[in-house]
Amino acid sequence: MNNPGTLKVTTPTDREIVMTRVFDAPRDLVFDAYTKPELLKRWLTGPEGWSLEVCEIDLQVGGAYRYVWRGPEGQKMGMSGIHREVLPPERIVITATFDEDWTGGETINTLMLTEESGRTTLTNTVLYSSKEARENALCSGMEKGMSAGYDRLAKLLAEH
Repeated sequence: MNNPGTLKVTTPTDREIVMTRVFDAPRDLVFDAYTKPELLKRWLTGPEGWSLEVCEIDLQVGGAYRYVWRGPEGQKMGMSGIHREVLPPERIVITATFDEDWTGGETINTLMLTEESGRTTLTNTVLYSSKEARENALCSGMEKGMSAGYDRLAKLLAEH
């Protein structure tokens, strides 16, 4: 499989960032890559030299999740939240709060997966607590980091 798309980032409202990417893989496989810890640890690793050390997911409405990344010098970054909606294999809505709250409060993340002719369009919408929080995220290098993560995801999907 090849990588048919690159990450597209838009800001449809003053509190949202929408990231869209097409993958040359069936929707079920993309959903699994987002919800199975053994697969998430292979692509959601963060910046170069980092790893996803803790990946705990209770994939049900009201179920919690917890991610902790470790950097090359031992630094850690943690994030946790609750699943608000789980509709396999097309939709997940979660809350997200970083341990060191650089995003200005809880975000609400909505992942939508649509499939056409064996290709899956992933749309990830992040709703921030304020316009300022969204602007801080845009200036953080988030787009570059998400793009690199989705490139790793495309490689993982190509293996299956």
